[in-house]
Amino acid sequence: MNCRLKILLKLFCAFIVLAHCLNLSAQYVAKPVFNVDSMVEKKMATMGMVGVGAAIIVNKKVVWQKGYGYADMRNKIPFTPETIMNIASISKVVTGACLMKAVELGKLSLDEDINNYLPFKIVNPYFAGEKITLRMLATHTSGLADRYPFYTDSTYFNGKDSPEALGDFLKQYFVPGGKYYTRENFLHYKPGTYRDYSNIGAGLAGYILELRTGEKLNDFSRRYIFKLLKMENTGWFLSEIDTGHHSKLYAKQGESIKEISLYGVTTYPDGGLRTSVSELSKFFIALLNHGVYKGIRILKRTSVDEMLRLQFTESNKPENVHPDQLNSGVFWATKMGGSRIGHNGSDPGVRTFMLSDLAKEIGIVLFVNTSLSEKEEHVYFDMYNELYKYAKTLEK
Repeated sequence: MNCRLKILLKLFCAFIVLAHCLNLSAQYVAKPVFNVDSMVEKKMATMGMVGVGAAIIVNKKVVWQKGYGYADMRNKIPFTPETIMNIASISKVVTGACLMKAVELGKLSLDEDINNYLPFKIVNPYFAGEKITLRMLATHTSGLADRYPFYTDSTYFNGKDSPEALGDFLKQYFVPGGKYYTRENFLHYKPGTYRDYSNIGAGLAGYILELRTGEKLNDFSRRYIFKLLKMENTGWFLSEIDTGHHSKLYAKQGESIKEISLYGVTTYPDGGLRTSVSELSKFFIALLNHGVYKGIRILKRTSVDEMLRLQFTESNKPENVHPDQLNSGVFWATKMGGSRIGHNGSDPGVRTFMLSDLAKEIGIVLFVNTSLSEKEEHVYFDMYNELYKYAKTLEK
C-alpha cells in the first residue's frame, strides 16, 4: 500500500469516527428538554396569574431564578426575582429564626410560661391552671385560636400599616374585659395536646420577643438577619419599603382580574414580611445550611437544628396529628403529606412557597401576586411540582 493510499484510509477512518460522534451528539441534543418557561407561561395564561417569580436552590446554591408576567399589569412593569412582595405566612419562619437568636442571647426560653414574660396574663378559661409556652405557640399547639371572621375583618388595613399597636391588640383579645375578648379566642383543648394553626399565636410570639429584647421585630430581624445577608429590600411594614418596587396585588374574580390594595396587618409577626425571591432565597439557604449563607452565619448550628427539628413523635404528639404526614419545628413544618419541609403563605393577592425536600438538597421559592379561587388552588401546587421536576434536571 503506497503512502497516499494509507493517508486516504486514515482520513476515511477519522471521518467515520467523527460522523459517529456527531450522530451521538445529535441524538443527545434531540432528547426532550424540560421547557420551564413554557410551563410557567402556560399556567399563568390559563389561570390568569399576573406575576410569578421563582428560584431553584440545589445543594445550598441558587442555580436558577426568573420572573414572569407583571408586577404592575397596568404599567407593564415586569415581575423579576428582585420584585418586592408581602410573603404572608412564610413570615413566621423569620419570626422563628428571631426567636432562636433571642434564645442564643439568653433572652428567652422556648419552654417558659409565657405569662412570665408578659405585662398581662393570658389564661385559657377551659384550662386555667395550664401554662402556655413559646414552643407551643411555634408548633401551633397553644390552645389559642384565630376567631373568624374577626381575624380577617379586624387585623388587615388597606393602604397602610396597622394603626393599632400589636401589644394593645393582644391584650384586648386575650384578657377578660378586652374589647375583642371572648372565650371563643381559646380552644377546648389542654395546651400542648391539639394542633390548630394560629396566626394570632404567632403574633404573640413576636410580641414576647419584642418585650424581652427591647427591640421591635423589624429592628431585631434587620440587625441579626437582614443586614448580615444583605437583604436590603426586606422589611415588615409598608413604611419601610420602597413601594415603587413592590408588586401590585391581584385577585381573580370569575374570568376577570381585579387589582387590590396593598395592606398592613396588626399581627405582623404572623404574615407581614415583604421581600423578594432573590433575598428570601438567601435566608432559606442559611436555614438549609445550618445557619450559614456564603460564609455568613446568622444562627448557631445548634439553634438551627432545634428550630428545624421535627418535634412530634408517636409517643409525644397532639391528638389530631399523624407525625408521618404532618410534623412541626419552630414555625417550620412538613408539607405536602410529609414530603417537603418549610412553609407556605396565603393572603389576599398573595401565594408563596418556600419548600425543600426532606434531605435539604432541592429548595424552591415561588411567589405569585394573584389570588385564585379555592377550586383553582391546585394550580399553585402544580406549578411548584413542575419547578421541582425541573430542579431535578439541574442537579449535579
